[in-house]
Amino acid sequence: MVKKKVVIKNQVKMFRLDYVCIALILIISIALRLYKINNPIADWHSWRQADTAAVARNFVRTGFDILHPRYDDLSNVQTGIPNPEGYRFVEFPIYNGLFASLYKYFPILSLEMYGRATSIFFSLIVITIIYYFVLKEENRIAAIVSALIFAVFPFFVYYSRVILPEMTALGCMMLALWLLYLWKGTKRRVASWILYGLSVFFSAIALLIKPTTIFYFAALVYIFIQKYKFDILKKIPFYVYFVISLIPLVLWRQWMAQYPEGVPLYEWLITDVNTFQGRQNIFLRPAFFRWIFFERILNLILGGYAAALLVFGVLAKPARSYFLYSLGLSSLLYLFAFQGGNVQHDYYQTLILPSIAIFTGIGASLLYSHKKLFQSLYLSMFMVSALLVFSFTMSYYRVKDYYNTSDELLSIAKVIKTITPQDARIVTDSTGDTTLLYLADRRGYPAVTEDLKGLKDKGMEYFVTLKSDVAQEVEKEFELIFSNDKVFIFKL
Repeated sequence: MVKKKVVIKNQVKMFRLDYVCIALILIISIALRLYKINNPIADWHSWRQADTAAVARNFVRTGFDILHPRYDDLSNVQTGIPNPEGYRFVEFPIYNGLFASLYKYFPILSLEMYGRATSIFFSLIVITIIYYFVLKEENRIAAIVSALIFAVFPFFVYYSRVILPEMTALGCMMLALWLLYLWKGTKRRVASWILYGLSVFFSAIALLIKPTTIFYFAALVYIFIQKYKFDILKKIPFYVYFVISLIPLVLWRQWMAQYPEGVPLYEWLITDVNTFQGRQNIFLRPAFFRWIFFERILNLILGGYAAALLVFGVLAKPARSYFLYSLGLSSLLYLFAFQGGNVQHDYYQTLILPSIAIFTGIGASLLYSHKKLFQSLYLSMFMVSALLVFSFTMSYYRVKDYYNTSDELLSIAKVIKTITPQDARIVTDSTGDTTLLYLADRRGYPAVTEDLKGLKDKGMEYFVTLKSDVAQEVEKEFELIFSNDKVFIFKL
């Protein structure tokens, strides 16, 4: 009896052409991400970027005490508890410490440029791994389109070069997935243990940087299922992987609990959004589906037209396995678990960008490759390409303003630097926005949380307002030391 050779369907190998494609895509990616890399932190979501950069700046100045990260906000705005030490206990400050170290020991670029360059570096890792996964699971056309979407679409580009920890965390989690994916098919014992250990390491780092990457555990579990099949519950490496990955995060959360004044309130991120009418519950409400799937994914991220390709990609029959769908499942679990946060802030969608790029690329490949569906292959290629170009354009017109900076805010910050001493504690009526504190390089309160006399007793020395009516009232009690057509500064 002759045994037939078993061939895995559509198992695509890496060739020299693929390395050329990846190199070209990465070159394009870098070029786009260098746009306005030297911008001051006064662009879109500047308040969140300012908080992240402030931790790094304080590392440079006061030492790398990573167990006690500090930023410029000394108020109770974010935590509900006065925070005189300015503690900032959110993600473990690996990202902040990394680009702070680069700036301290290689002061060639500004701190902000190093922060953006770090995000760019990890976005290139994500792009490369997306190409690899889609090539292995689908085909070369899908891999090229998927990687290109992540490389060039405006929303992807902007959030690949901001001073936020999301892209670094995503890069580490994608490395964990890639290494475990390689481990699954490795027969050599030593190589297997090295891949397994490195995957655990990057998984733990990703969770420390951004705990929400835990939703990618769904994809990690799927890889173990592929490896062990029905014996998965009997295999010790399966349990060891996730226990070791979680231990550093658990220890960090326990350490954070000692400093409640530095831990921002986060419970509302699951169900609520902040509006002009106050906090509103959005959990599974029509507004959630409208904002996430229509406003964000369809229009902002994919520019409208490419959403059709995303749907085709999701509905397409997988060529090899359901691994890519496990990535999609991870993204959906994350979206539905943190509905409030995802609606409130568009940067929360950074973690789902790989899935969007992958399935849009698969959808484009589906239309490219099915010759029988169209009268002309060249016509179908032209239409899909045109659709992607139109989508890019529509997304660009919505994202291009993200790069704009406030010249007024920058000039006010210069005035504050000139008028107040370096170590001065100031109060601004910025309704909690810490951007001005960061730009002025001063610590203090980004909002008037009580009367100014009470804030003076807490050590605040100056009050800064942009509002003339507020200035008129404050001048009755405190000395006005500077004013122009933009800002009023009082000595408390």
